[in-house]
Amino acid sequence: MTMTKADIVQTVYHRLGLSKKESADVVESVFELIRSQLESGEPVKISGFGGFSIRDKKPRQGRNPKTGEDVEISARRVVTFKASQILLDRVNKGPS
Repeated sequence: MTMTKADIVQTVYHRLGLSKKESADVVESVFELIRSQLESGEPVKISGFGGFSIRDKKPRQGRNPKTGEDVEISARRVVTFKASQILLDRVNKGPS
């Protein structure tokens, strides 16, 4: 089962006792803060969870798998995530 933003809002609503609108505002504010940091090229580290960072990728040659034609893949920025050791340990341990 995939967790959605609505699921996160619902969890915040139940655990903190905020209204649904306040819960949605809190979740959206956190996501917006993470987005704005990454847009400006700054890493985001969440203790016990992991870190998000931006990586610049250079242009490179690729190949269209359907036609076999060579194409240039443009330069771009990508978001990377590295899980903390605490998160990795919990994931590998399995459900409690």
